[in-house]
Order: sequence, then C-alpha cells, then structure tokens
Amino acid sequence: MLSWRRLGKQRWAQVAAGVLGAEYLRLVAKTSPLVLDPPDIYERVTGELPIILAIWHGQHLMLPFIRRPGDRAKVLISRHRDGELNAIVAERLGAETIRGSGDHNREFLRKGGVGAFKGMLNALRDGYNIVMTADVPKVSRKAGLGIVMLARSSGRPIYPAAVATSRRHIMLKSWDKSAVNLPFSRGAVVMGEPIRVDPEADDAALETARQCVQMQLDRVTDRAYALADRRPGDADRE
Repeated sequence: MLSWRRLGKQRWAQVAAGVLGAEYLRLVAKTSPLVLDPPDIYERVTGELPIILAIWHGQHLMLPFIRRPGDRAKVLISRHRDGELNAIVAERLGAETIRGSGDHNREFLRKGGVGAFKGMLNALRDGYNIVMTADVPKVSRKAGLGIVMLARSSGRPIYPAAVATSRRHIMLKSWDKSAVNLPFSRGAVVMGEPIRVDPEADDAALETARQCVQMQLDRVTDRAYALADRRPGDADRE
C-alpha cells in the first residue's frame, strides 16, 4: 500500500497539490481586498527596481498577488520536498524560482547555497526582483546574514515586507508558525524603508544591517496584522 509519505514524493502528486494550492490562493486573493501601507508602495519602489524583497518564513503565501503585471521576480525556494510544492505554486502564480537555501557551515554547500547565491546575483543584474525569506533556516524570526550579503554584493536595496489577512489558520506545530490565509478576509500589505548595504561593508556593518532587517521585518509584520485585524491604536494610526 502506498503511504502518504511515499505519495508525497510522487511528481504527479506534487504537481496536483501545487495546482490545487495555487487555485486556492487565487480564491483567497479574489475575496480578500488588500490595503497598502504606505498607499504609494509601488511609486516608492519604481525608481529602485530591481529590489530584494525580504519576508519572514511562513508569511509568504499571498506575496504573488502583490506583483504588478510586467514586474519580473524570482523567488528563492529550498530543495526540500516542501520546497518543491512551494515552487510549483509560485510558478503557477507567475513567479520564477531559484532553488537552494542558506544554512550554516557545510550545510550551505549541501543545500545549494552557493549556486543559489550566484543565481540571485545574476537575476538582479538581469532586472529581476528577488523575493527571499530572511530567517536563519529552522530558526523563526531571526534574520540571517545571507540577505544582507546579497545586498552588499549586488548593490540593490532590501525592502522588508509583510502580507496579512484577518482570517487565517496558524500552523502552531510548524517551526515557522506558518499562516495559511483564508478566503473572505481583510488584507494588508506593509512595506518598510529600504535598507542599503555598502559594497565595502565589513563584518560589523553586515551585523548592523542584519539587525536592521530583523527589526524592520518585525515592525512591518506587526503592522500588517494590526491593519488586517483592525486593532485599535496601531491600525488607526496615520
């Protein structure tokens, strides 16, 4: 008998699940209007393109729907089996993918980190925006150095961003507490200020930039949920 674990490794099953996932997210997007904060998000980044869009892991499902027609983007997705499903969904929704992930020491090589880093650099040079999670692998809400090293090498700014919906299911048993967005929600997209990393940045400067990414991602994520949930005070702030 074919187990669920073995079934999940079958290519046809992964594709079927990816197609269903993408169509489900289309339903969420169609029934969940998004408020932009600030309202001129697109005008702010137009002159900066291409950019590096930073998000927290597990908060990424609705990101394809903030891409404007004509915007080119590539998403960094791990080589893990779960990453394969995410890649199918992303590509179904119009984004291109770069496979690989960062990690510590030798794991960086094993998981395709070097090739992925070069792929992202080449994509930025070719005018693609890069979307990547900022977390250290398997450590939720702690920014790693990878994203600031990419900014240093490419000269492109990092824009922290978050998308939230009022109706959602939080996967409490997952390491990243992933948020599964639900249809018929209020939605919010929040983007922070650009973070730039000098091409000559040393270790101390990289650490400062890393802390800035972490602080801003926490801020925009809290703000997105406040707007989606219409929490008093924060959500009403101009």
